[in-house]
Amino acid sequence: MRCRYCYAPPHGGAQMSLETGRRAMELACADSEASCGVVFFGGEPLLRKGLIRDLVAYGQELQRAGRGRFHYKLTTNGLALDEDFLAFAVDNDILIALSHDGVQEAHDRHRRLRNDRASWSVLESRLRALLAVRPYASIMTVVNPDTAEHLHDSVEYLMQEGARYLIVMLNYDAQWNNASFRVLRRQLRRLGDSYLRWTRADRRFYLSPFEVKIASHVDGHCWQEKRCELGRRQLSIDPSGNIYPCVQFPSAGAESEWCIGDVRGGVDEERRSAIHALGQHKHDSCANCALQKRCAHTCGCLNWQATGRVDTVSPVLCRYERSMIPIADRVAKVLYRERNPVFLHKQYNAAYPILSLLDDGQTSTP
Repeated sequence: MRCRYCYAPPHGGAQMSLETGRRAMELACADSEASCGVVFFGGEPLLRKGLIRDLVAYGQELQRAGRGRFHYKLTTNGLALDEDFLAFAVDNDILIALSHDGVQEAHDRHRRLRNDRASWSVLESRLRALLAVRPYASIMTVVNPDTAEHLHDSVEYLMQEGARYLIVMLNYDAQWNNASFRVLRRQLRRLGDSYLRWTRADRRFYLSPFEVKIASHVDGHCWQEKRCELGRRQLSIDPSGNIYPCVQFPSAGAESEWCIGDVRGGVDEERRSAIHALGQHKHDSCANCALQKRCAHTCGCLNWQATGRVDTVSPVLCRYERSMIPIADRVAKVLYRERNPVFLHKQYNAAYPILSLLDDGQTSTP
């Protein structure tokens, strides 16, 4: 059994207690054979470094007692990421994902400090410090309509800084229109050209929009199994210990239909199953689409974030997928016809991530 528990952002200043965190971990390892992924996210989790240290120590106690196996990930804006915590993360094999939107013009547009000060220059040293010890740390970039014009340069900047594992995501809540999508498509095409160039130069990297869509073709026979299953593969826990089916839902609150239990009483399996079934709804609007088997339209969490319903596909998502898939296919077709060894190794060798880490002397998987 494999399960992942996420610790959700505080609402109204609430903070998770050590007792609540421990109860969550005990719930996760109720099956002694469980592989339990614990994700700290926010808000900003590094405001509670002491709690993170205590929960990692408790996970080690549980493991020594034969109660599950724990691994950890943390998503941070990086502002409180210091050498001491980086050392702790390395020693305890905590994977760190850093939110960073790339070049200064893009990053500072939406990621501001108090008094509306810019944050890009503050993060330069922290980005480099993280990548020095974890070159495969996830760098998470959010694209907005007013930053889409910087997408290519942002990815190139992050790779020049040493990033190798980049997750690029759209802000699906934003007001995208025809003009901003035209800009986005141009940037994605530029990114595709650079993907070709970087691959031909034997560079090892992971760039999510391309890798995911290429894999949806290469692994088409089993791609459905890798999709989001609302309420199955990941649960989120808010500071009070209430449990939700995915990362967006804690904002709905404990009185909502999306709360499926708490760490004291456990998961309401009947409610969990009902939400999962709702997330598996076949969308009529996708019935005749040739791309539906490769599309993220089944992500109930994303749909709910964008439309307020898990069974209604975001129009922005639909438009993005129809733009991204042909661009990724063009890149893949060129590299496949060239029999590019780096491309073939990455896309057709399941051991590629491990072999890349071994080549780099790394010990943790991305």
